[in-house]
Amino acid sequence: MKIVAYIYSDPLLESFPDPTIWGWELDRVYQDLGGRVELQQLLADCQVEPVDYLLIRRLEELGDSMTQVSDRLAQIEATGVTVLAIEQPYRSLPRDNNSRTNLLNLLGEVEREANSRRLRQGHARNRLKALPPPGKAPYGYRRGKDRYILDRSTAPVVKDFFEQFLLYGSLRGAVRYLEKKYSKKISVSTGLRWLTNPVYRGDLAYQNGEVISDTHSPILDREEAAQIDRLLRRNRRLPSRTASAPRSLAGLVICGECQSRMTVTSVTRVRLNQDYLYLRPISCPKYPKCRALRYEEVLERTIQNICQELPRAVAQMNVPNLDGVKRSLASQIANQQAILGQLRDLTTTGVLDAETAELRAYKLRTEISQLQARLSALPPVNLSAIAQTVSIPQFWCDLSESERRFYFREFIRHIEITRQEKTWQLRLIFIF
Repeated sequence: MKIVAYIYSDPLLESFPDPTIWGWELDRVYQDLGGRVELQQLLADCQVEPVDYLLIRRLEELGDSMTQVSDRLAQIEATGVTVLAIEQPYRSLPRDNNSRTNLLNLLGEVEREANSRRLRQGHARNRLKALPPPGKAPYGYRRGKDRYILDRSTAPVVKDFFEQFLLYGSLRGAVRYLEKKYSKKISVSTGLRWLTNPVYRGDLAYQNGEVISDTHSPILDREEAAQIDRLLRRNRRLPSRTASAPRSLAGLVICGECQSRMTVTSVTRVRLNQDYLYLRPISCPKYPKCRALRYEEVLERTIQNICQELPRAVAQMNVPNLDGVKRSLASQIANQQAILGQLRDLTTTGVLDAETAELRAYKLRTEISQLQARLSALPPVNLSAIAQTVSIPQFWCDLSESERRFYFREFIRHIEITRQEKTWQLRLIFIF
């Protein structure tokens, strides 16, 4: 008994499949990548030497249309070969009325898949040329001939939104600012999509999840984009609606007795134009409840502990050499870009055909984008240098509450209050 298999894959749409997927002991596997040269060889071999079974994954691998699939299926079966589609309910011989009805249904499915494949091939060819995906251009851009172009009327609005978020680290605050200044109403989820959309960073992201860098003019530069990503990661650790809280300790303090988070409350005395700030547990189960603490006193002790403990905590960390890591990533990016620059010469000399060169260039661009993403995710400066700066008490005294909030959340996961009979102690839990 002779059993063979045929595999077809389109390099624009999929990687080459594993040739051991069949689970049968095969005499030969015919494999085509893009064209169907091996399929023609299979048809010729079936005429010369009998084959008992032909295994395929799906019928549509035999052609690009229902007509081609039907013709080639008929040619193969005319030689007495039994065709088995392992991913479809199809077995060619013997055939009864039910199997004929099943074949008609499968051919209709083949036609739909062929139409879908042609559409996906068109999108894939556009990706190889780094053309924008189909659909409306993101707010702040308009479509040009082969790339996105900055819209002079709306791009400044998006830029101002990003600057507002970078300044205060508050997504909801930036959304409110946009509505107040420009009468541009967007939802918080839309604002989050703006902050993470690669298009505003000069990159193109496609439906398959791959990103190509530096395809058009950015609204955000790389450093600003990296800082936005750090702010978003930091805000995910905080309770909801505390990212934009006006007080620097909001969302960070936890009562060690009842394990409840503590919120900042303001108390105004009668006939006095002065507010007193306190930190009190939100949902204390104890009775009597854990008492509130003066906000200014907790803030002062927090700064004192940071100045004493942060340099020691950073010194005990096993931090890799960031400069070395950055140099390594930059070197890898430069190597990939050098290879990319050689493709044109290889195409001119005939070493590579145009289609293969485009596919290789696309893979190189996506690899460069991944390396740039890793490079952007690294801290901008040495952590030990920052620790030395923020360990100076005067540094904190010169900051506003919003600026202190920014630095607290860069280092502190939460602050735990340990109560004693009449006093309390404060413990810092750093994020590293």
